[in-house]
Amino acid sequence: MVHTQASDSAKGQIPLWRQLQEVAIVLVAVYDGHTVTSALLSVDKPLKPGVQALAFYVLRHLGLAQALRTQLAKRAPPPAADALLCVALALLANSAVSSDTRIGAGSSAKSLAGSGPQYDEYTLVNQAVEAAKKQPETAAQASFLNACLRRFIRERGPMLAQAQRDPVAQWNHPRWWIKRLKNDHPQEWQNILEASNSRAPLVLRINTTKTTNVTVRSSYSATDIEVIELQNGALMLPKAGDVTQLPGYEAGWFSVQDSAAQMAAPMLLAATVPRTDGQPLRILDACAAPGGKTAHLAELCAARGWRVEITALEIDAQRAERIHENLNRLGLTADVTVADAAQPQLWWDGQPFDAILLDAPCTASGIVRRHPDVRWLRRETDVQQLAATQQSLLDTLWPLLAGGASMLYCTCSVFRAEGANQAQAFVMRHTDATLLPSPGHLLPTNQGKTHAVQHNLASDHDGFYYALLQKQVT
Repeated sequence: MVHTQASDSAKGQIPLWRQLQEVAIVLVAVYDGHTVTSALLSVDKPLKPGVQALAFYVLRHLGLAQALRTQLAKRAPPPAADALLCVALALLANSAVSSDTRIGAGSSAKSLAGSGPQYDEYTLVNQAVEAAKKQPETAAQASFLNACLRRFIRERGPMLAQAQRDPVAQWNHPRWWIKRLKNDHPQEWQNILEASNSRAPLVLRINTTKTTNVTVRSSYSATDIEVIELQNGALMLPKAGDVTQLPGYEAGWFSVQDSAAQMAAPMLLAATVPRTDGQPLRILDACAAPGGKTAHLAELCAARGWRVEITALEIDAQRAERIHENLNRLGLTADVTVADAAQPQLWWDGQPFDAILLDAPCTASGIVRRHPDVRWLRRETDVQQLAATQQSLLDTLWPLLAGGASMLYCTCSVFRAEGANQAQAFVMRHTDATLLPSPGHLLPTNQGKTHAVQHNLASDHDGFYYALLQKQVT
């Protein structure tokens, strides 16, 4: 919960200046190349929910905040003060857009109105200055911050209008990212950016080995938890809080998984034929952490009554532990192996797999609405570097697949270099590969639009890419 009243401290709640201070520290960490997730590890537990909510909001409007800071200061202040100034400007801009009709019609300006926490502007300035005074790294810049923020309040109309001329400020994404989307999706790039700047809802996949959608919906309805069922059976909770506090979490009723990611397991198994020799199906989930797709494969195979051996590969031992934890909570099993998928000579037993799921490392450009720091952490050079890794994994794992079996290649990316271009190049290199009918690029949907028609929902999902590749029998 984000506290917006100046009297919070008097009520025993966390004062706003304290939250602003922590959000600025998180932002400095992002500037230094760290994820928000890792930066939040050092935040005290009582502060974490509010700090995360504010940090996510600021990151969704960081391009605009930085453009405003450039107008206010010819030279950027030291990193800690710069971060605190940008935090305050992102929040002040929201209040300004909500109350000032003189601002131009840029998409960023429109999306800001009413989309985030609302503060009295002078209270926000005072609290930001208080945050600066109480931190040794920023105390010397307190007067500077005060002057900048009060100037913005006086000149906000012209300053916001000028900022909106910069695409980075208008769309709150790096310039190279916007350019790539324009090239890859010339008809949809604006919709992709708008969806990426929205807040993602919590989406659940029901563990059918434990319960049913009907049971979960009934249980949640009885406790006044709003649930919307999407077309693919996923359950969306628009107003969810701590997932571990939801009914059925400890009992393994569900996994948290976006509806686009929920397509992977059923798509691969639909192209998989049960064995007739009495042996269990051998399925490889490469790059498996945190284990959502591994668990889904196990659930669906159990529902079909299939005997199966699932190998879940993960190169990082700590992330592999999360697979174990998720499987244990859900009451499912798989062979979790800590190994590099690119080096099968170190872990493969030489027996071909009947199905392979390759959820390859990527830029994560399709899940920005869930991880708003991604856009600021990635560099343009990352795209080709990751595409090279994807190509290597595809080529390395293909020989491990049995003839007539299928490999599902997927990434949570909207960039064609990590999707359509990658799959097309693979089929050109491998004459024994056939690209079966596949979804291709799933572009992120805007949940704001979705909720307006929630009684006729088709989907609400992140950006994803899917290519189903079948190997010829030799």
